[in-house]
Amino acid sequence: WGTISLGQGQEPKATKMLADGASKGFWVLLANCHLCVHWLPSLEKVIEKTFEDKPHEQFRVFLSSSPTPKFPIQLLQNCIKMTTEPPRGLKANLLRMINSVTEEHYNRVKQ
Repeated sequence: WGTISLGQGQEPKATKMLADGASKGFWVLLANCHLCVHWLPSLEKVIEKTFEDKPHEQFRVFLSSSPTPKFPIQLLQNCIKMTTEPPRGLKANLLRMINSVTEEHYNRVKQ
């Protein structure tokens, strides 16, 4: 198990940890990805290449991040997502959902 908190120039160490984990079969946690959004497209390519090269069967990669709109969509789509936010309650969630739907979405069904 290896972990590294991203930010402040930790990208080379993270890349090395991924390579070591892939070859030796340990789990890698890259924490605070939101602090390093400029590097995430490169991380996506590193992870893609790592899995193309057939890593150790025990190798796993975990990413943690606070919400950010700059997180690469493709990286998100290729991941299993888990949230640790506590539920705000049914009423708050319904209000948020109703307020986020536009008139266009309501009227998009043609009869």
